[in-house]
Amino acid sequence: MLQSRFVPASLGAVLLATAAIAVAQAPKNNAATSSNTVSAEPNKAAWVPPGTPGSPIDGTVFHAQVLLDVAGFPTGVIDGKKGMVFKKAVQGFQQSRGLPESGELDAPTRAALLQQNRVSTRNLRLTEQDVSGPFLYPFPDKPEDQEKAKQLSYRNMLEKVAERFHTTPETIVALNGPDKLIGLNQVLRLPNVLPRSREHGETADAKQGELLNLFNVDAQQPRGDFVVVDKSEGVMKVYEGDVPEGNTVPPTAGKLVAQFPVTMGSKQYPLPLGRWKATTYAFMPPFHYQPDILINAKSDEEHRLPPGPNGPVGVAWLDLTKEKYGIHGTNEPQTIGRAESSGCIRLANWDVVRLSRILKPGFTAIFQA
Repeated sequence: MLQSRFVPASLGAVLLATAAIAVAQAPKNNAATSSNTVSAEPNKAAWVPPGTPGSPIDGTVFHAQVLLDVAGFPTGVIDGKKGMVFKKAVQGFQQSRGLPESGELDAPTRAALLQQNRVSTRNLRLTEQDVSGPFLYPFPDKPEDQEKAKQLSYRNMLEKVAERFHTTPETIVALNGPDKLIGLNQVLRLPNVLPRSREHGETADAKQGELLNLFNVDAQQPRGDFVVVDKSEGVMKVYEGDVPEGNTVPPTAGKLVAQFPVTMGSKQYPLPLGRWKATTYAFMPPFHYQPDILINAKSDEEHRLPPGPNGPVGVAWLDLTKEKYGIHGTNEPQTIGRAESSGCIRLANWDVVRLSRILKPGFTAIFQA
């Protein structure tokens, strides 16, 4: 049986740079390592504060990403970098506010975003919820070994904190410097995605409630009635209003209340065009590994993988009436909008949990070209 080398966060703090190496060295498409077991030293470049020359973080873009995320138009990971995912998020926000859809962070768009009156970062003291395990190290590369694990957990404290605050380990290092410590009661500068309210009320089950808190999902969410995924756009648009007829939805149908970057299909497994229903939700689901329907399968045999945030479908699965298809989370949020999937609709873990609060089971999903 594969054993988890769980080192409790309460045993001490570790360097951010050391924890970041643990994440970077772990196999891609895989899960967790404990930062406390890594001793390699990084090739240090001189650290400069974020938003200043030499930092990988553009302060204006970073602040916009935080505000877009809170407004319901996230850009994937918050990292202070522009790109197509950022542009699409800006366009969605502009559409929702009746602004020209340029995709540029122009003065009217910035003014609309700044109405939220929220700074870009907060200095936060890490709690047990932020840094507690279990963590899994080393994370097995092969599905037959993953199957033996109890849970496909986070690699270390840094990866967990990064997902909790909708960012990446590298960004947290860039915000704080590589010599900053991470651990219980340590203070880190983090993206300001803290919810205004955690009073979620009734949830589908205890697992959903835990995930809403883990990923800082605000209790105040808009109501959505249907979603549209256009193959040419790379986003999922959430609308309030009557579900339109037909398999092609005009931009004027309903009120756009949220938008999420997604990965959808591939040449081998294209997006299943048509109208579907999302019938049931499963939180922290196990995964049936079927090599005949997976891209780049690493095994010729089927496996039953345990649940966990670094599992192939992340922390949530929204089942579609299209057999073997669903809307789900991911173990690699930084690839959302940039990679391929095996036909399903893939979101960042924090986004799919938020989506589950905006739409009730039974909502219509329209996939169009």
